[in-house]
Amino acid sequence: QVQLVESGGGLVQAGGSLRLACAASGRTFRNYGMGWFRQAPGKERQFVAALSVSGGSPAYADSVKGRFTISRDNAKNTVYLQMNSLKPEDTAVYYCAQRGAKLTWDYWGQGTQVTVSS
Repeated sequence: QVQLVESGGGLVQAGGSLRLACAASGRTFRNYGMGWFRQAPGKERQFVAALSVSGGSPAYADSVKGRFTISRDNAKNTVYLQMNSLKPEDTAVYYCAQRGAKLTWDYWGQGTQVTVSS
């Protein structure tokens, strides 16, 4: 079965950087789009970034454009989220997700906590 395991979360001061990683297993990684979402306490899960099979034309939420970069390494079955210029409002549990055949987000990781202190 598909497994997604996130890593790289932690506590960082405002203005700092973190790089999240999501290792995928269970099916051919390069055949599926990947994405990152986040959920802050008391709020709904929201889209952060997504990357297609080819790795071209990444999509970002307006709130992270210019600060976050999504990338993938098909040889390592891993998707990354480089987060720079972090703000306290970026504090959330970050989840990676993998698209299914109908382009829905079919599989999710367990999440990794990111806390940005002011």
